[in-house]
Amino acid sequence: MRFEIPFGGHKNVRALHPRTIEITTEPDLTLQGDCIIGVNAGCGCRGIPEKLKKKLRRADSKITITILVNGKSFEVRGNGHPELRLENEHDIVIRTSNFVCPRTLAVGCDGASDDIPRQMIKMLQDPKTKGMFVIEAT
Repeated sequence: MRFEIPFGGHKNVRALHPRTIEITTEPDLTLQGDCIIGVNAGCGCRGIPEKLKKKLRRADSKITITILVNGKSFEVRGNGHPELRLENEHDIVIRTSNFVCPRTLAVGCDGASDDIPRQMIKMLQDPKTKGMFVIEAT
């Protein structure tokens, strides 16, 4: 199952966090949000289709998140978790840890925002840049 969420760039995208990647529906971003790679996202966790949520909540689910920006892509692989709530209206967070909260989409991921190529981050620092956050679960 595949679901795509469009998002936009922002001048304060830094992507320096070693454990998480986040997108948000919020239009603005402070420098403290160092895991956020995109704003004005099409939805937060709550907006993910129920059929996909069921897959994400399986312990044996394998999740692939692909970030697409101007013809470039960055892929992260992670796992589902039975305690995922997927309720946050504004945010989606993928984590290298197993921490679960209403914003968590995947745990045990093999990448974080500080792993994203700096060329891609530079593009995302332009508010005119559009990106796609692609979720696939098996």
